Amino acid sequence: MASEKVETVVAGNYVEMEREEGDPKMGKSKLSRLLWHGGSVYDAWFSCASNQVAQVLLTLPYSFSQLGMLSGILFQLFYGLMGSWTAYLISVLYVEYRTRKEREKVDFRNHVIQWFEVLDGLLGKHWRNAGLFFNCTFLMFGSVIQLIACASNIYYINDNLDKRTWTYIFGACCATTVFIPSFHNYRIWSFLGLIMTTYTAWYLTIASLIHGQVEGVKHSGPTKIVLYFTGATNILYTFGGHAVTVEIMHAMWKPQKFKMIYLIATLYVLTLTLPSASAVYWAFGDMLLTHSNALSLLPRTGYRDTAVVLMLIHQFITFGFACTPLYFVWEKFLRMHETKSMLKRALARLPVVIPIWFLAIIFPFFGPINSTVGSLLVSFTVYIIPALAHMVTFASASARENAVERPPSCLGGWAGLYTMNIFVVVWVLIVGFGFGGWASMLNFIRQVDTFGLFTKCYQCPPHKA
Repeated sequence: MASEKVETVVAGNYVEMEREEGDPKMGKSKLSRLLWHGGSVYDAWFSCASNQVAQVLLTLPYSFSQLGMLSGILFQLFYGLMGSWTAYLISVLYVEYRTRKEREKVDFRNHVIQWFEVLDGLLGKHWRNAGLFFNCTFLMFGSVIQLIACASNIYYINDNLDKRTWTYIFGACCATTVFIPSFHNYRIWSFLGLIMTTYTAWYLTIASLIHGQVEGVKHSGPTKIVLYFTGATNILYTFGGHAVTVEIMHAMWKPQKFKMIYLIATLYVLTLTLPSASAVYWAFGDMLLTHSNALSLLPRTGYRDTAVVLMLIHQFITFGFACTPLYFVWEKFLRMHETKSMLKRALARLPVVIPIWFLAIIFPFFGPINSTVGSLLVSFTVYIIPALAHMVTFASASARENAVERPPSCLGGWAGLYTMNIFVVVWVLIVGFGFGGWASMLNFIRQVDTFGLFTKCYQCPPHKA
């Protein structure tokens, strides 16, 4: 009981100190709190839901053409639940770490806790290094994918410039995210981002149904084991967007309330991804095997152009989501993380964008790169490492006895929790990393052989004179 009392007092003080930022009596502060400075449960939900679906919404029909309709639906449901489970594990480890530190009177007001720090505090430097490597590499390529998606989408409105040139332009635009301080400041962007993906998902669904099936449509999938596991790992990537879970939790006034947020966000995302992917695959079938961006097959209308513009804005937001944790890591490396001048921090962050920009120009393979990142990076970052870390953290009887968050009784207590964690590790290691990595790399190498590195216009139709 005594430990619970200490925890409550410290966490309560932290919340109050956070709430005191700015003078609520000032009109400017009220507007800032309304649009800019969010930390509620709703802000966290919008951040999770908006960040989870992003541009992958446009590649899921491509995955369905590789998997077939039934497997596509089942994998979405399966990986959606598995992703929610490991996000829950990450939230438990975060609360455990933060509670222990706050009992030691550590103040986090000017410091954003990150996943590698949680691993370091609970398990030591080797776990920290593994978490830092996989998380940073995944987030870097996640940012690369957003730039590739921007160029792929804008091309369907304006093809006067090739996709590589559009990548240059959007790289410069996305670099402005260096001025967004933290996840506290994504309130309005997260809200708008979810509206944008909701519109695009239902546009894809309705437009495909109205368009109807193309003449001689075929639904051959699955035909090749390579394509099957490539599609599966793209869906693994879809529901592995919680590499920023710790940062989103830290931006909450009361991070203990995060527990079910990711699951509820995933259930909403499924209402967008299942209908849209199913409808587009029903309408176009095997044509999607050579059209990884679903927007490329729908006729150009005002509704499609609106979807393209909204997804462009959303990809800017998602670029910021993926890059902000990288900015924090770089700031900490330069010892500028607690600097109050946002201009100095923004200038310090700029070098992070340059390699991302360069990689997007080298590997512009919209679709195949998702699967490769999913199998080689997401599998460890957001599935294997969190499950293993949770098991090791609570391996001793004393750790389980003093745990801040105990496993739900409906899962069978600690025994049920360990069973689920072992299943996640074994499944993702064999199916996601093993088969998925093999298939994704073969597909990725095939794209390089077919189109070459630095290709100017990946999967572009012949340009009409």
